[in-house]
Amino acid sequence: MAKVIRKTTGAPPAQNANKEMSFLDHLEELRMRIIRSLMAAVAMTIVLFLVHKWFFNYIIFGPTHEWFPTYRIICRISESMCFGPPEFSSQAVGFGESFIISIKAAFVMGVVLAMPYILYQFWQFIRPGLYPKEQKGLKGVVFVCSALFLTGVLFGYFIIAPFAINFLMGYTIPGVENIPTISSYINYMIMFTLPAGLIFELPVLVYFLAKIGLVTAAFMRQYRRHSIIVILILAAVMTPPDVVTQMLIGIPLYLLYEISILIAKRVEKKAQEEENT
Repeated sequence: MAKVIRKTTGAPPAQNANKEMSFLDHLEELRMRIIRSLMAAVAMTIVLFLVHKWFFNYIIFGPTHEWFPTYRIICRISESMCFGPPEFSSQAVGFGESFIISIKAAFVMGVVLAMPYILYQFWQFIRPGLYPKEQKGLKGVVFVCSALFLTGVLFGYFIIAPFAINFLMGYTIPGVENIPTISSYINYMIMFTLPAGLIFELPVLVYFLAKIGLVTAAFMRQYRRHSIIVILILAAVMTPPDVVTQMLIGIPLYLLYEISILIAKRVEKKAQEEENT
């Protein structure tokens, strides 16, 4: 069977022939990394499931309570913008739906909490295949990716969710009472948070694309106007048709785009300096 050379930390692969790993060995290591990641997520899931009453009351249904920080902060900033959560009750209509939803919500949150460890396992898998110089350039990538992802999730939870819930529950049809199912509520909460966490990884994505030459700062500046349209479309998809909510997510996305331009410019400058030396 053909051998796949695995680069080690100390030197290029040509100097580490004795450290060879076969393709199946790489698959086995990847399997172990995935198992460890799942175990971390499952561990978090079990903990959250054991405290499901607290978890649902203070985390899942947090944006539906008046004590939620977003409402209190906005009311302190401006009385004209002050608003509170709409009064509504949710229902479980399917047999065993409450149990299934509890597991689902706990698992999703478990994955979010375990994301730093999952990213660490992914990094440990690909790190030996990099040269020391590349490893040094990517130092702290796990921390940056984890911080951006969790920041995006928190942004969706504290900013998007309260405004979206207020709009969606405030929109009524004559003769129809809004009594959402717990399943629909959980699905919308996932939609408000996880996509935001992934979108906040844009600077990291641009960094890697700039490293391989697929994206340049000049290219991103040239299509800045087009990016604004794409950002508005993303904001419209991620949020209800509420202008205020769309602006709240559109502005941070645009700032991330501008930050990505600076990152691409820095990568290009560094690459040019290395070529001149």
